[in-house]
Amino acid sequence: MPRPASHEFAEFFAAYIARVPETDPLPALEAQPAELLTIADRIAPDDERHRYEPGKWSVRQVFGHLTDTERVMGYRAFCIARGEEKPLPGFDENEYVARADSDERPVKELAHEFAAVRHANLWVVRRWTDEHWGRLGSANGRVLSARAIAYIMAGHVRHHVALLREAVRWRGSAHARSAVSASCASSCTRTGCSSGDEPRGKARRDDY
Repeated sequence: MPRPASHEFAEFFAAYIARVPETDPLPALEAQPAELLTIADRIAPDDERHRYEPGKWSVRQVFGHLTDTERVMGYRAFCIARGEEKPLPGFDENEYVARADSDERPVKELAHEFAAVRHANLWVVRRWTDEHWGRLGSANGRVLSARAIAYIMAGHVRHHVALLREAVRWRGSAHARSAVSASCASSCTRTGCSSGDEPRGKARRDDY
């Protein structure tokens, strides 16, 4: 299966696609629900609402954001693969998180919700033919292919899992909170961040 060509996605998404070097994103997509459930099981309850600085997302909100993005990207993939020609809307991930109740829900529950949404999306993606994978549409005013969305979905989760794993490494340690802060701050220095540490760089606030 060919990887997405540069004309199939907006520049902002390149960082996510680069996190998926595989020529087939399906195995990664299939493995991630269990991976997130394992991480959720290792996060101490007292750390679930932790924010490494004011205005940033809590651990619970990161899990909620993963499901928000999965829903939006899954719908885009469904529509574009089916040949939708109308432009699909963008979304502001910070506004979506702010209007959700993720901070009131345990991380394990949020991880199970992500798994349910991903498994529903996989029922669709597994049935794609070569023609479906290569179809182009428009989302948030930019060209986007069904193939690119599959890579973005996997790469987006890998981006956040990298930060979550760094935090989980320190569970039970007196240095846990400072480790989370240092890890996320380092990511911000490298890439530029929104409230949830998305790899913004020079991207506009409406890139989703």
